[in-house]
Amino acid sequence: MRVYLFIAAVAGGATWLITPLIRHIAIHIGAVGRVRARDVHTIPTPRMGGLGMLIGFVVAMLFASRIPFISGLFTANHQAWVVMAGAIMICLLGMADDLWDLDWMLKLAGQLLISVFVAWGGLQIISLPLGSLVTASPTLSMAITAFLIVASINAVNFVDGLDGLAAGIVAIGGIAFGLYSYILARSSPSYASMATLIDVALVGVCVGFLLHNWHPAKLFMGDSGSMLLGYLITCASIVMTGHLDPASLHTSVYVPVFMPILLPILVLFLPVLDMCLAIVRRLSKGQSPMHPDRMHLHHRMLKIGHSVQGAVLILWGWAALISFGSVTILFFPVRYVVIGFLVAAAVLTVLTMLPYLRRRIPEIMEEDAAYSKHHAAQHVCPQSGRGADRPTSEAGNESRDAGKYREKDADRPSQA
Repeated sequence: MRVYLFIAAVAGGATWLITPLIRHIAIHIGAVGRVRARDVHTIPTPRMGGLGMLIGFVVAMLFASRIPFISGLFTANHQAWVVMAGAIMICLLGMADDLWDLDWMLKLAGQLLISVFVAWGGLQIISLPLGSLVTASPTLSMAITAFLIVASINAVNFVDGLDGLAAGIVAIGGIAFGLYSYILARSSPSYASMATLIDVALVGVCVGFLLHNWHPAKLFMGDSGSMLLGYLITCASIVMTGHLDPASLHTSVYVPVFMPILLPILVLFLPVLDMCLAIVRRLSKGQSPMHPDRMHLHHRMLKIGHSVQGAVLILWGWAALISFGSVTILFFPVRYVVIGFLVAAAVLTVLTMLPYLRRRIPEIMEEDAAYSKHHAAQHVCPQSGRGADRPTSEAGNESRDAGKYREKDADRPSQA
């Protein structure tokens, strides 16, 4: 564990140190995001922070290749080098988009080509949990691997809308997945795990970048960063799945076997949910799936009334609940996990809706008070009207009777 913590520290330190230089380079070459209608920030901010994240990741991996405990992972096969090559290519594609705003179809084609290259290089899902583990054909493995990588890349890209949001969600998912992969690795003769190594380096990169990306951000990660994060967290999952041997697994571990497929979806649940909602929303309007709008989850949080920091922290909380809840269910009784999950979900729900409730409850109380006054006035006014009419008529009658009596009294003396 100490070795992995050291790798995370190296990745975080390298990212933190190099990011200010990347910011100056981005400003110099014009990689500065203009303020668009859908953006939350109000001043132009340099992007291309993904380059600093890439440097931090590569530095951490090169350090790891020289550590005896982990160096065997780099000599046993070429997976580590394939992952780094794919990271470089996906970051370069993102940098091109940060500079020139590539067409979404061109960008998607580049993502697909890089994903196929990575799958062809040996990073594949070789087993599918279909009731039991089934070995997939090479063509099917490459197709599934490419699809997962592209989907994760775009999911993280969709959720990257607030300062620190994407980096924090991916870091939380990386911690959860890293713990899971580390626990699984302890059952093997060697504790060394390529999946854990990628995860800890990824977490370090996210933390190092967050120090510059917290609101108000000095630098955006841009597509070069969001695509890199989605790529790396998926690669960690695929590496773990690729090491599962269907013939060597017992029925009792079928549930953990499903998790390498499910956990990437669960740790990226919010980005995946946001992406699916956006695609459905845009297609229902006859728009392109990549058509920008202001209806993402983070936009909705701001509309509720949260500040940028508050929205980010609450979305982090939801990401942590789903990620760690999916992992703890493997090691603790289900009923305890479900109870804890429901309690935490209730607390997060209240926190999510709190600004709306603070604003809406006084409005409801004012509306109720106004309605009560209006309702009371409707009951009082008719009664007061009848009471006012009654004294007037009675006074008129009394005056008429008094007149009659005076006339009679006046007649009597004349008769006398």
